[in-house]
Amino acid sequence: QVQVVESGGGLVQPGGSLRLSCEVSASDFRFNTMGWYRQAPGNRREFVVAITNDDRINRGAAGEARFTISRDNTKNAVYLEMSSLSPEDTAVYYCHVDGATGTGMTYRHHTLWGQGTLVTVSA
Repeated sequence: QVQVVESGGGLVQPGGSLRLSCEVSASDFRFNTMGWYRQAPGNRREFVVAITNDDRINRGAAGEARFTISRDNTKNAVYLEMSSLSPEDTAVYYCHVDGATGTGMTYRHHTLWGQGTLVTVSA
């Protein structure tokens, strides 16, 4: 079973930086898009930023330039580096991946969510 594992959340002071990581467990995973969403308390989940397999970056309204997305194909991983954080960035951040494993008879498409990692920006 393919799993998505996130890490890197925590408490950070306003103005600080944080790096989130997301790894897909399947060694043969071929991704189409890997990205990040977030959900603040009392709000709907919103799209932040995503990267495609040809390195196009798509940003949502929450995806300001101070959020940098990158990927490491050797690790089936995607990263979100956040800087100049403010309390408004406090949220659970979710990794989302879309891709496939296997070929031919074993081909399977996947669209998966991570379990979420909490980012708290507070003094």
